[in-house]
Amino acid sequence: MEPLEGNDFVQSLMNGIGEKYWHPLYKYLQEQPQLEKTFPALLLEQDQIVLYIGKTHLAIEYFGKESTNKLPSNKIVKVSYYDYTASETNLFEDIIGFKYDSTMGDFNLPLPPYSDDWVLPTNRGMDKLIELKWNWMAQNSIMGINSPGFYIQEGQFCRIVNGRFFDADETGLKTRHIKWIDFLPLKITDETDEAYSITVSLNEISQLIEHDAHFVYPLPSKEDFKFTKLPQINRFLELIGNNKTSETQLTSFLEKHINLFILTMGFLATEIHPQLICEWQSENRKGIQPDFFIVRPNGYADIVEFKLPKLKSHTIVGRTNRETFSAEINSYISQTRVYKEYFEDPNNRNWVEKKHGIKVRYPKRVLVVGRRWEFSSDEWKEIIDDYRDIEIMTFDDLTDGVVSQFYM
Repeated sequence: MEPLEGNDFVQSLMNGIGEKYWHPLYKYLQEQPQLEKTFPALLLEQDQIVLYIGKTHLAIEYFGKESTNKLPSNKIVKVSYYDYTASETNLFEDIIGFKYDSTMGDFNLPLPPYSDDWVLPTNRGMDKLIELKWNWMAQNSIMGINSPGFYIQEGQFCRIVNGRFFDADETGLKTRHIKWIDFLPLKITDETDEAYSITVSLNEISQLIEHDAHFVYPLPSKEDFKFTKLPQINRFLELIGNNKTSETQLTSFLEKHINLFILTMGFLATEIHPQLICEWQSENRKGIQPDFFIVRPNGYADIVEFKLPKLKSHTIVGRTNRETFSAEINSYISQTRVYKEYFEDPNNRNWVEKKHGIKVRYPKRVLVVGRRWEFSSDEWKEIIDDYRDIEIMTFDDLTDGVVSQFYM
């Protein structure tokens, strides 16, 4: 490719990948129709492509279904990108979203050229997985124990397929699932204070067309009863990916008996109670009706509220060092404050326990909204730390947390 400058970067890159990789892959599959139902469908039928621009590599992450019944036609590719060229950490950790805490200190390993079925927890994540009694032997995988972080060697093409990365903090387990990501070598030249040029190598992926067409994405065995849950996850992903889907459609889907596993597994809950009306006992006010009460293993319930996957605006606004949530996100948080107010009254708490049979004490409010690529900056994590009983989770965080358990 020719050096890329300014706002021409994304369009030029998409054109180059289309010419060197997507179009030849599509043509190869047309000539080999027996492969249409087995090739990794997300390579051509993407829900989203996210680009991460680093100092030595450009990473392309694919979001979408693992398989399909037929080749897509007239697919519009949605692309977003993040510039990490000024980052002080390595691109791998920027993308994963957390730093590895190996006892080896700051020692990092080079990322292998190809990795699949990785299960790579931090030590914090490992402790949490052990606490949750996850079954490590249920699925073939490459397991990392006391793992250091990884870096991408300059000039080296790398690929991660079905990588699962775990961390933990005071709020619980953190899951990052990478279905498919390619790291392409790049060079930055002609740097000035205002602009720079980027040259990206597409040689490696152009040589992988036949390999990728024959590749079968690693999924749990069909003999595993959990495999039967994957189609329901796909139906949920289809709802998420449709801009016409309403909040009511999302919650109605999740509260069906066949789909309740998404919430029980996603929130490690023992019971799910949808759409319970809670009447005020000390005030003459309209009752509240949260989307879901999720009962935790300790016997007490938290509240989960669903908003739409597609946000209308950027999640973070404001000048440097004065960043804050957008009006849209703040409005969603404000809508849940009445839940906090309701359960501060012991008369209300007692009524709910007698009426609905669930215990609620100072519940955490979990807001599920947006997609991961809309919350990829560090600023929003710092802002949410100021909210004691609010957790913001993306739809990708929810589905990743569920699907990850199929591999344990």
